[in-house]
Amino acid sequence: MSEPGLSETGLDNVFSFIAQDGSKRLATRNLVPGEEFRIWDPYHSKLAALILKGSPVPIKKDSLILYLGAANGTTAGHVSDIASQGTVFAVEFSPRAMHDLIRVSVPRKNLVPILADARRPGSYKNMVPEVDLIYQDVAQRDQAGIAVLNSNMFLKENGFLILMIKARSIDSARKINEIVNSEIKKLEDVFEIKEIINLEPYQSDHMAVVTQKK
Repeated sequence: MSEPGLSETGLDNVFSFIAQDGSKRLATRNLVPGEEFRIWDPYHSKLAALILKGSPVPIKKDSLILYLGAANGTTAGHVSDIASQGTVFAVEFSPRAMHDLIRVSVPRKNLVPILADARRPGSYKNMVPEVDLIYQDVAQRDQAGIAVLNSNMFLKENGFLILMIKARSIDSARKINEIVNSEIKKLEDVFEIKEIINLEPYQSDHMAVVTQKK
């Protein structure tokens, strides 16, 4: 059941509401006691933007998720709200961001912070099992290559990959569509492409690619 003013979205523990400015926004039911709902800002979370753009994001309450590029844990915390009976393995390379990610994870028993480089998945192979979904949001040049490396090692057959393509981290001069098409071609041998979604107006120069492993 949702609270007054909140509408169910079809995702576990994710609700929508109309903000004072008339825009549609999201909230997740907080896994941590004390604050029942948490606002999920699409201008600070690409996954929230993807949901608001209408994507049926394949995250279930019991999903096992590998989150690559978890940063300070803002979006990872909301993912842990959704996968309340699953586990989120959150990989981050920056020690400074990891400090915040650990703080977010302390009251969340289903959020596992891992200080590691997503370009070297073998370094956390003993910490992560096969997963249902990989969510990747990293500012590296070979974003599709990183996704394929991790998917080959961790993603279950028929599992899903959500890749956030940060075009300007790959090439600051080429057209965004050219960059995105180039990255998608690197995925096609391993994945069936389900959706390609521009995250405007919430996120500039970002495209979300939702795929399923063949």
